[in-house]
Parts: sequence; structure tokens; C-alpha cells
Amino acid sequence: MTTTGDRTASRLTARGLTLAYEDRTVVDGLDLDVPHGAVTVVVGPNACGKSTLLRALGRLLKPRRGAVLLDGTDLARLPTKEIARSVGLLPQTPVAPEAITVADLVARGRQPHQHWWRQWSAADERAVTEAMARTDVTDLADRPVDELSGGQRQRVWIALALAQETDLLLLDEPTTYLDIAHQVEVLDLVRQLNHERGRTVVAVLHDLNQAARYADHLVAMKAGRIVAQGPPAETVTAALVRDVFGLGSVVVPDPVTGSPLVVPGRPWQSPADG
Repeated sequence: MTTTGDRTASRLTARGLTLAYEDRTVVDGLDLDVPHGAVTVVVGPNACGKSTLLRALGRLLKPRRGAVLLDGTDLARLPTKEIARSVGLLPQTPVAPEAITVADLVARGRQPHQHWWRQWSAADERAVTEAMARTDVTDLADRPVDELSGGQRQRVWIALALAQETDLLLLDEPTTYLDIAHQVEVLDLVRQLNHERGRTVVAVLHDLNQAARYADHLVAMKAGRIVAQGPPAETVTAALVRDVFGLGSVVVPDPVTGSPLVVPGRPWQSPADG
């Protein structure tokens, strides 16, 4: 686990976590400590359990065995609203209510902060306005979500997660449907939230180079297990890429950031040759 600065504590942990869909086990006996105040990125091939793990961390999936703990308490024992005030989750394929507008959807991020004795407040308005501005969807406020492009919808969902203002933010493929410019904008925003506000982030990404560029702590999964984790500079190697993705490669320093940059081998090159 990364020990950068004071990032040695962990509010969110998994112990002996086994996750399954009916008779198919997807994650088996996994232990994980999410470094507090850091950006953790989970990578791995398709169907390795990345998104399933994230769903369990957000209590969308009940463990078959083991537990996810928030501040030492099993998520299963905590009230849903209490979890929602601490943990925000953007799933991979969220579904919006029919005909809901952008502003109304983003405002739903404030529901965990509502009580029967305190409804909409100035703090709620500020959080929603700021979240929409940060994700560049303010001009879409009155548009129905189901009329937006895929990229626009994705930014609206990210705005909802930001409006929730949780200390822990779980993002499952947050750059889906986005062109490269908006991918960078979103990941830069995640980084900014972490640096300026100390938010702990766990994100699932398919792009290994983006993961290496933005992560403090990188977790590599294969077949439902963690095979490597730590700072990207220590974790992303040609051997890891070959083992996890079956791809021959060369790993060089990124000329812009200095983070590991994976250059795939020739198309005809076998993984064993990389």
C-alpha cells in the first residue's frame, strides 16, 4: 500500500472478500486497503472482477463471504443514508428516470443530506451549481437527460457524484463515451478534487497508461484476485503487462509526467517475446 505523505490509513477496506453471481465466483478471497486521501485505480483484463469489486465497495453487491468495512464497521450493518453521506458511487451504466432534466438529476446527489426537518438549502444549491460547472454541463441544465449524447450524459452523472460531496468517491469507467479531450478533463478533475479537497478516489479504468498517469496507488487484478499493487512507478512493468494482459511491451517514462508509459510490442510479437 502506498505510504505517500499521510496516506497510510484506510477508511475503506475489504477482508476475505468473495463475490459471486449465482454459481459463478468473480472475486475470491480478496483483501484490499484503500489508501486514505489518495487516488487508487483498478486495472485488469475484461471480466477479471474490477467492476464487481467496485460494486461491493459501494454496497451494491452483497459479499458471498468476507466483508467490506467503512471505518472498521461492516457496510452491511450501516444505514444506507449514512453510507451515502460518506461514499459516492458512479456505476458503469447508470439509468436516469424518464424525462428528468440535467439539473434535477444532479440535484439528486444531495438526497443523502436531506432530512424531514431540513430540505433544500443554500449549501445544496452551491454544491449542485459547482458540480455542474466543474463538469461543463451548466448550459444543459434544462435539457432532458435522455436527449443528450453519450458523452454529455456521462458528464452529468459525474456531476451528480460530485454534488453528493462524499469523502470517498468510487468511479466505474468514468471516461466511458468520452472523447480523448473530455477523458483528460474528467481525470484532471478527479485529480484536482483529490489534491484540493483530499477526496479519496477509487476508479476502474481500462486504459493502463491513463491509470499509471493519474493513480497514486495502482491495483492490478486478474481472474478475481489482486496480483500486484502499489505506486505505478513500482508496479507497472513489462512483466506485469505480460502476466495480466498477455501482451508483450516496453515500459518507458512518460515524456510529460514521468509516469510509466506502456508501449505495446509488434502485433506479431508473442507475449513471451516482450
